[in-house]
Amino acid sequence: MKVSERYYDEIFEFKGQWDMPSTCGLKIRTVDGKKYVIVTELYQDNPGTSVTYAGRSLADQICEAKGFKLDEVVYLECNPNTNSKLSFYDEEYFEVDFNADKQHMYRRLSAEEVKSILGDEAEV
Repeated sequence: MKVSERYYDEIFEFKGQWDMPSTCGLKIRTVDGKKYVIVTELYQDNPGTSVTYAGRSLADQICEAKGFKLDEVVYLECNPNTNSKLSFYDEEYFEVDFNADKQHMYRRLSAEEVKSILGDEAEV
């Protein structure tokens, strides 16, 4: 389950749960005045906490490292396509709203929304 490098511009190292060394793929894009922070799950290449379980802590660590304010970015999680036979590993992007209740925290982006953010980089 190797994740294609097209999903990220850099590997971001972060402290996961219980300060476990962890990594994710990271892309930052600005589209129509909005800054998008896109974290990608690296599966076997992440020795620690997944991006979903790291949640707000990961978002805070990225913002601190990059000099952003969390309330000024759109935070997206990407489950990349790993060409697995299991649909669980199909490509999906989710917008995360850390201020929402658990039921409304994640919103799956449509293929059109992903394309509007990533342009020609989008595979969907």
